[in-house]
Amino acid sequence: MLDGFLSGLSVVLQPMNLLILMSAVFIGFVGGALPGISGVILVVILLPVTYGMDATSAFMLLTAIYGSTVFSGLITAILYRAPGTPEAVMTSFDGYPMTQRGEAGKALGIGVLSSAIGGLVGTIALIVFTPLLASVALKFSSPEYFALAILGLTVVASLGGKLMYGLIGAGMGLFIATIGIDPLTGTSRYTFGSLNLAEGIGLIPMIVGLFAISEVMKRATGGHVHQPLTKVNVKIFDSTIMRKIAATLSRSSILGVAIGILPGIGASTAAMVSYSEAVRWSKHPEDFGKGIPEGIAAPEAANNAAAMGALVPLFALGIPGSGTTAIILGAFIMHGLQPGPMFMASSSELIYAVFAGLFIVNFMILLFSKPFITLFTKLLNIPYSALGPIIIMCCIVGTYSVRNSMFDVWLMLGFGVLGFLLEKLRFPLVAIILGLVLGPIAESELRRSLAMSQGDMTIFMSRPISATLIGIACALLTVSILVPLYKRYKKRRLYSESAS
Repeated sequence: MLDGFLSGLSVVLQPMNLLILMSAVFIGFVGGALPGISGVILVVILLPVTYGMDATSAFMLLTAIYGSTVFSGLITAILYRAPGTPEAVMTSFDGYPMTQRGEAGKALGIGVLSSAIGGLVGTIALIVFTPLLASVALKFSSPEYFALAILGLTVVASLGGKLMYGLIGAGMGLFIATIGIDPLTGTSRYTFGSLNLAEGIGLIPMIVGLFAISEVMKRATGGHVHQPLTKVNVKIFDSTIMRKIAATLSRSSILGVAIGILPGIGASTAAMVSYSEAVRWSKHPEDFGKGIPEGIAAPEAANNAAAMGALVPLFALGIPGSGTTAIILGAFIMHGLQPGPMFMASSSELIYAVFAGLFIVNFMILLFSKPFITLFTKLLNIPYSALGPIIIMCCIVGTYSVRNSMFDVWLMLGFGVLGFLLEKLRFPLVAIILGLVLGPIAESELRRSLAMSQGDMTIFMSRPISATLIGIACALLTVSILVPLYKRYKKRRLYSESAS
């Protein structure tokens, strides 16, 4: 393994391959930082370009773009609350409040460091544990996927301070997720005969609308006075912050790898589950959403680790772990290669070159992110009266480019108005996103599980992994409900005792 990695490293360090990696990182930075453009779109755009390249250089390019795009989505998420990629949506909840407090540089530094550490952990796991992790992933079937989705949904009890708001938001997201074609039967649901609705509600229009457009509306109607920032000092290595987020980084990186290797789950889900676990493990869960370092470190470490973990089933089993890796699988087939159990033996030089390239990409993120972010932070000195329309224009172009649909643009604007109104009620918008992302997973896997057991619900408790996950979800949800009730009871009792 070590010999293979060193051999791959020697291939990567060739001048042309280094230039390809640097170009890929820059392309990923730009694409990930612009709302509406994701790793999937960039990989699809560059897929024809790789046809004329040798296989090693082609897959170094595609995987490097993939990794750097997952990172750079945090830039606009933190600066403007406009997540550049779906993986960065959770980062905006604590990153943007820090920017509002004048701590944009601190927030960006935490995000860069967390992304690089998560990516390195994921890459090391990819190199060392590919056979082992792939065998673990094979033990996950429909009941385990359903239990994992339920575990992720239980975080609504900790969001926004009001359980009812969280449940309503999750319910809205779950309902929106059902719109479109039933994935199992092919029948239309809530489409009202519209071909646009038959494709379902896209995640990009919803995220961009709820967060970016609603924020522009809030700033435009709130009498915001522009205060130019002369300099944003992005400090990546801060010993005080490192000590504070060390446990969160470790936990989230490991969790991200574990979730990333599960086919079809993806880095967005890893970020959400990791954020929910950070809330649960925190001594001050009420501070999340108000701008704390752990709220940035958890999703960024998890989504970058998950992005690398998603490559494990691709290389070891020939099964894509995410949407982007599905495109990369198509690129392998286009080059006459078939990932799978024999791929490690037949194409070890290519695989280890890709592994070494991803390893170096994480260091390039640390090296090049600061000057790149400096260019973006210059935009903070532009008056918001000029910046707001630019953000809206970028959101429209990015949303339209996903499916070339004006319907998605109108959806985005509609969700922008909805998000603006819900925020006035202090409604936790993340609960809606949780429902939309985890809803299809929960529904599909629930129905498949019941089909496997012929309608017997005990299948979830008869399988050790699913039973454990559901038990943890129930216990955590119960604690999340009972603890606030107990605190309220104790507060009332102390008040009545002091009054008497």
